[in-house]
Amino acid sequence: MYPWHLSMEGDTLVQEMVAAVREVLGSEVLQGTGELGGGLISEGEVFLTDVGKVFIKWNRKEKALDMYKGETAGLQQLGASGVVRVPEPLAAVELPGGGAALVLEYLPMKDLRHHSLNLARQLARLHLQNPLATTHPGGSRVGHGDARSTFVPHFGFHSPTPCGYILQDNTWCDDWQTFFSRKLQQQIAMIETEYGDREVLELWSRLQTQMPRFFAGVEVLPSLLHGDLWMGNSAETQQGPVLFDPGVFYGHHEYDSAVSALVPPGFGESFWAEYHAAVPKAPGWATRQKLYRLFHKFNQWNHFGRQYRTGCVKLMKELCG
Repeated sequence: MYPWHLSMEGDTLVQEMVAAVREVLGSEVLQGTGELGGGLISEGEVFLTDVGKVFIKWNRKEKALDMYKGETAGLQQLGASGVVRVPEPLAAVELPGGGAALVLEYLPMKDLRHHSLNLARQLARLHLQNPLATTHPGGSRVGHGDARSTFVPHFGFHSPTPCGYILQDNTWCDDWQTFFSRKLQQQIAMIETEYGDREVLELWSRLQTQMPRFFAGVEVLPSLLHGDLWMGNSAETQQGPVLFDPGVFYGHHEYDSAVSALVPPGFGESFWAEYHAAVPKAPGWATRQKLYRLFHKFNQWNHFGRQYRTGCVKLMKELCG
């Protein structure tokens, strides 16, 4: 991680970021604290303003502003659920030298330890909230506003949202298999463009024809998902658990448990036992976990390079049988 706070005076790019954010916030003061919080995608630091602390993260990629706008929409939707705690997004700011910054509510977060089981229960309530809202009249494709009262009968979201820095196509769809196949197709199309991998294309052609068998006898209703749920995107304050860095959309609730196993140590057996006490596993759960992990493996390949190819091909062969 680059120590931005140590080079603040000499780094023109960071100075531009500070000036742009200060103007948007209308704050005379915007001073780095040296409390870092960046990850694999963005740099981040806690800053002091006229009215207290904020957390700012920034990225210099071309579509960073769209990425942060999508993250903002996702955080707002999760917050509107009234179930999980997320940092409130305050501003997405385009930077004059390219890229963007996202200003978030500051929360004094620590690693998730004492509130793990609480988060498991909250996640279960989040996933059940929309399916249980089927008793409410009407429905909406909007996917924002008061998530506690309006049933969303479709899969997708009203905005593209990022998984990493790749924006996901969340165009509304009436059928989960179709929607998820489209998510995989987007990742595989990027592989094809960059690598022209014939074996992956051939396996994908086979896997597409077998997609219905993974969902035989299973009813899938849209649930509000975090979309990139692993330990690194969770934390806690003294008051309870916190989620952040989401890739929100409405989808199959099982999707949210798939990525955790790819990034050890994961949430742990007790976490998932607590979750599944409220949301039992449906027949075929283990195989669908492999299917959903395939998306995240391709996403890793598209972010970090060809070293992830072997895992993708192996999993595709397992799923094809």
